[in-house]
Amino acid sequence: MSPLRNSPVDSGRSARRGSGSARRGAAALLSAAGLVVGGLLAAGPAGAATAAPHASPTASGTAAVPTHRLCAQPAAPGYMACNAVARTDVKPHLSLSRGLTPSGFGPADLQSAYKLPANAGSGQTVAIVDAYDDPNAEKDLAAYRKQYGLPDCTTANGCFKKVDQNGGTKYPKADAGWAGEISLDVDMVSAACPQCHILLVEANSANMDDLGAAVNRAVAMGAKYVSNSYGGSEDSTDATSDEKYFKHPGVAITVSSGDSGYGTEYPAASQYVTAVGGTSLKKSSTARGWTESVWGTSAGGEGAGSGCSQYDAKPAWQKDTGCAKRTVADVAAVADPATGLAVYDSYQASGWNVYGGTSASAPFIAGVYALAGAPGATDTPASYPYAHASALNDVTGGANGSCSPSYLCTAGSGYDGPTGLGTPNGTAAFTK
Repeated sequence: MSPLRNSPVDSGRSARRGSGSARRGAAALLSAAGLVVGGLLAAGPAGAATAAPHASPTASGTAAVPTHRLCAQPAAPGYMACNAVARTDVKPHLSLSRGLTPSGFGPADLQSAYKLPANAGSGQTVAIVDAYDDPNAEKDLAAYRKQYGLPDCTTANGCFKKVDQNGGTKYPKADAGWAGEISLDVDMVSAACPQCHILLVEANSANMDDLGAAVNRAVAMGAKYVSNSYGGSEDSTDATSDEKYFKHPGVAITVSSGDSGYGTEYPAASQYVTAVGGTSLKKSSTARGWTESVWGTSAGGEGAGSGCSQYDAKPAWQKDTGCAKRTVADVAAVADPATGLAVYDSYQASGWNVYGGTSASAPFIAGVYALAGAPGATDTPASYPYAHASALNDVTGGANGSCSPSYLCTAGSGYDGPTGLGTPNGTAAFTK
């Protein structure tokens, strides 16, 4: 089991779930083993992030960097933690001097790495579901998009909309950690699909029932792509939550696989969602111009989540034999903070930062689904990559821990747990 889910830590929140609701185990603080000291990043060309030579190497060959998790850990069963992490060796910049660009990968880097069209997705709406309020969400999104020359996405022009879980404007209380998560989410959707509209639905709390209500609200408001960057322990009532919150035919729902290495989380384990793992992404001299490996550490601290569900049924399209039930993940994208993403967040931190975690890969893949076009009305879009596996970049190196059978935590040719079937190589794998 992942350390994220074994030791309850009180975050000071005390709300309780109603009778009959699914209950998740509380999560633990990040293992100190995952916080390996790295070097300082200066503002420089997008995608040019490098760590100091003395940083300890990870199992996938990427230099480890010091990080912290953005969100408070769950106070009680039934609560979720967001899967975003921030580099602590990168000095935030509220603004950049002339001629400088943010550290971390930007939209052009990601579009190049994953061969994404820059002008597709017009008219599609990607919904982001998060807990609590980010008062600066629209302002920070504008700063990110201006920096990279992306089209304006505002309330005024109809591109951006923020609602509470009831579809109104009675926003929940603000939370600095979840505000950072929201910044990461909206920036990653923007990077993947600059022409897409963004619907931000803010749940009243990190309770699964509130987050699930926000998912249902997003779908009711017409979103065909819904990203969820949070998770908690599985339990025996997950199937009930699946039916209540995640069974939406014709809607592509993405969920981050977790940031604590080998071990499964809910709702990534839901049979109705696309569980998104994480990679380390580097520029290279290969024909693709980029290389990827599993995001994982030799110490078993941070890394993309993977493994066998204890409770969720295996979907018909998933054919691996190591798990009798649902296997996590399905696909992946960059998540390693050491090869992290430029994000503008003025509420959690002072402007430009480098963030990572599978909270980056889940909204990015939601954006890729939007680029690919509307799903079939009765389809479960999580099945699409399994029908088009050859249209993905197969990730064959790295591991997120030790396990048996080994493919559940170690990359190899074909399907593996941490990266699923692979990463986007255009949009063909995300179509019917």
